[in-house]
Amino acid sequence: MSKIGLVCDRVRWDEKALVRAASRAGLDLNLVDPKTLFISTDEEASRLEEQYGNVVLQRCVSHFRGLHVTAVLENSGLEVINSFTVSSVCGNKLFTTLALTKAGVSVPKTLVAFTEEGVSKALEELGYPAVIKPVVGSWGRLIALVRDKESAQAIIESREQMGNALLQIYYVQEYVQRPPRDIRVLVIGNEVVAASYRYSPKDDWRTNVARGGTSEACPVTEELGDIALKAAKAVGGGVLAVDCMESPRGILVHEVNSTVEFRGLYSATKIDIPERIINYAVKVMRK
Repeated sequence: MSKIGLVCDRVRWDEKALVRAASRAGLDLNLVDPKTLFISTDEEASRLEEQYGNVVLQRCVSHFRGLHVTAVLENSGLEVINSFTVSSVCGNKLFTTLALTKAGVSVPKTLVAFTEEGVSKALEELGYPAVIKPVVGSWGRLIALVRDKESAQAIIESREQMGNALLQIYYVQEYVQRPPRDIRVLVIGNEVVAASYRYSPKDDWRTNVARGGTSEACPVTEELGDIALKAAKAVGGGVLAVDCMESPRGILVHEVNSTVEFRGLYSATKIDIPERIINYAVKVMRK
């Protein structure tokens, strides 16, 4: 029986669905908890393959834990979905934006600053309202909509006091005039698999399902599909969620996620996403 590894530090609905999909496909999917894991930096691939298989799905909630696990496994010769390079780019909003911009993918206007003085100037240049985001983070945490100079100053001062170097990389974007929703598009390899609208919960402008947002199926138009594929290719490809916004100047990509939570998308579209991911892993294994 072929074996695939699944490294995850929290077994959510998504991981359970992948285990069931692997079982239906006749695969041995081995769950590995990185919280109890140690690996030698010069480990031989053959020994790791006995434990993990030669393809590993990396789905850690902790970005930095998953990134470093991926680095060690790849260094030993294993194939990891998604790769270290893809995870590095997608795990940092600035790196993602730079990759998208270089590839000609339309994104919200974005400025980056590195000091309290610099971000104040950036906000004056961008205009209010604006959005300040951490370069690393998920589920809409620490993202702030600033409507004026006074509220911006309060947020900037609190970040300076935290003493976290990453929070002092100021990633600032225009506030896009959009419907109260965004669009999540799942790309697996060279295929657009599914898309959903994600609606903001009451009294919140963010659309994250983890914060109470709701999903419904979204038709994949030729334009949307092309944009999603171009964005996925720009960051290196794999199993990716491309998050888009409808704006007055067209569809903008504001994020690409490399550790895809797909429960909301599965519920909205009824597409068997776990099966598609497992099938993709098998294809990677056979290359």
